[in-house]
Amino acid sequence: MTDGQPSERKPPKSKTGGPLKKGWTTGACATAAATAAYQALLTGDFPDPVSITLPRGEEVSFPLKRAELSEAQATASVIKDAGDDPDVTHGAEIVVTVALENGGGKNQGVRFHAGEGVGTVTRPGLALAVGEPAINPGPRAMIEAVIEGLTQKYGGGQGGGGGVAVTIAVPGGEKLAEKTLNGRLGIEGGLSILGTTGIVIPYSCSSWIRSIHRGVDVARASGHGHLAAATGRTSEAAVQKVLGLPDVALIDMGDFAGGLLKYLRKNPVEKLTLAGGPGKIAKLAQGAMDLHSSKSRVDIAALAVMLSSLGAEPATVEAVKDAATAGEALAAAGARGLALGDTIARQAREVALATLAGDTEVEVMIFDRSGKRIGHGG
Repeated sequence: MTDGQPSERKPPKSKTGGPLKKGWTTGACATAAATAAYQALLTGDFPDPVSITLPRGEEVSFPLKRAELSEAQATASVIKDAGDDPDVTHGAEIVVTVALENGGGKNQGVRFHAGEGVGTVTRPGLALAVGEPAINPGPRAMIEAVIEGLTQKYGGGQGGGGGVAVTIAVPGGEKLAEKTLNGRLGIEGGLSILGTTGIVIPYSCSSWIRSIHRGVDVARASGHGHLAAATGRTSEAAVQKVLGLPDVALIDMGDFAGGLLKYLRKNPVEKLTLAGGPGKIAKLAQGAMDLHSSKSRVDIAALAVMLSSLGAEPATVEAVKDAATAGEALAAAGARGLALGDTIARQAREVALATLAGDTEVEVMIFDRSGKRIGHGG
């Protein structure tokens, strides 16, 4: 780990030694459970396994964990398999209860409800309105399509002049949600039901970048013009202590400086503070947009040249050339009273400003492993 950043992007190996196994999103699991429950409500029988078609046309089947039927409603569940991805919801039970509603002759369509362990949206800026259950548009669309198709096939349901109530629950989901960014995004009480394709790609970077974008959206919608984006937990805690910003204004940038800066170029804020350890910020200063060790390296020789421009003695410059990390280089410079950290931070700020290409004010802070600020620019 570096600067508190989890090593999610370390080149992974599958559990069997072969290709990494894909998994299924909570949205796909909920769609499968909803399919089984609604079909049982209309026909009296649960399909087991239950098959669904994903948005890109793949047909997949899920065995049922739970199947319960009464006159008024049906409940089905499946166990989520995230494949080889380290997903916090791997092994969770996704439970869906479907009930017919009497609309007094008026077709009410499909109504979604949050059951146990599924959160509710409490802040603007997401794809769902405040007060809505945290069931994203992708899963909603999949479930609505299933309901419509089964209604046409078997009759009843919406065709009876009422509507269909779909309640999704994840037992234990509120506890699992503590390991996610839901609280910061304003989703309270549990997990989100997610998924645009229905498939979980192991160790995917796209989901992290999407969470960065949603974090920006929520912060902007909440009226926060100053955001702080950090590369890891240590720098995030340190920059929050310095600035006093609320959690909603903090962005877990990780290694994805480019993903953040390019999104802010189109969705600007008044001020951005970037925070990280010496290695991550040094790479940004040298123009890297992906700060992971597999994608970029710190140019120690360039740091030595930078130190020389600050008036360092040749012996000090040579010592820095032999440094194994940017942290070592900054420590050597600091011991001699040379502000290498500030110089790196100022250069990183220039790179960020050039990428933003707008009116956003930028500052950069570098923190060591203890949370002490050792560089500042802006």
